Amino acid sequence: MYHSPVMLKECIEGLAITAGGFYVDVTFGGGGHTRAILEALPEGKVIAFDQDEDARQNLPSDERLIFVNQNFRHLKRYLKLYCIEKIDGLLADLGVSSYQIDQPEKGFSTRFEGHLDMRMDSRKSLTAAEIVNSYDEEQLSNLFYLYGELNQSRKIAKAIVTKRAEKSIATTSELAEIIRRFAPRNLENKVLAQAFQAIRIEVNDELGSLKEMLSQCAEVIKPGGRLVVMSYHSLEDRLVKNFIKTGNFEGVPEKDFYGNLIAPFDQVNRKIILASDEEIERNPRARSAKLRIAERRGE
Repeated sequence: MYHSPVMLKECIEGLAITAGGFYVDVTFGGGGHTRAILEALPEGKVIAFDQDEDARQNLPSDERLIFVNQNFRHLKRYLKLYCIEKIDGLLADLGVSSYQIDQPEKGFSTRFEGHLDMRMDSRKSLTAAEIVNSYDEEQLSNLFYLYGELNQSRKIAKAIVTKRAEKSIATTSELAEIIRRFAPRNLENKVLAQAFQAIRIEVNDELGSLKEMLSQCAEVIKPGGRLVVMSYHSLEDRLVKNFIKTGNFEGVPEKDFYGNLIAPFDQVNRKIILASDEEIERNPRARSAKLRIAERRGE
């Protein structure tokens, strides 16, 4: 089973669905959000992206749905392929699904013994094992610091390089054993999660993909259309927030000759939307979710 869709009601309301529209769910996963869009759409089309081949098993039988088994960084290319110039809204539920985390062979979780893989798209060549065993000490240190926000990044990188000189690091438990030594008492799970997150982001180029997709949104979403993005860690959320507020990823406002802000979107929600206590109790994954909604400005 894939995870239950987080903040489903809030996401669908955020899209402001209109009859006959074209909508994109760039993170199909278990299909919960896509099904809800279809239910709220009397007529129109939904294009769903997911780079994980396993997502196909969740496809509903609906002629209004087009499924694209690709990374969402190829958004514009596939819209063009299906002769769709502009869309009315786009939804992105970022992060890893519970299904992917619970598959030991994918190597995403420290809870299971598995190979160091972490690929969301099994067709790609770069794996977590290759990163852990071939990146030099400085590369690993930067990776853990930038993507995992770990203060012990240098020590962890050095320990990995020392250990792999004896024997290649092949499994999640072998890597976890090395990292665990540098975690403060009672924070072992948090540090392990941050370290694994860092490697996963690198394997899948998650931040690069997100930047490409968001940049394309400014071109493909029609004026008045909605952008709805749910993120689960600060690195993603910072990119989304900056892009919505300023139109760039650095968060530096740029103004035209008349002093007007140059940005393709307006914020719909000034404050981050968070899951309710009831939802978090029902679905713990919702605890870290941050939802942002924006509307495409007129041209």
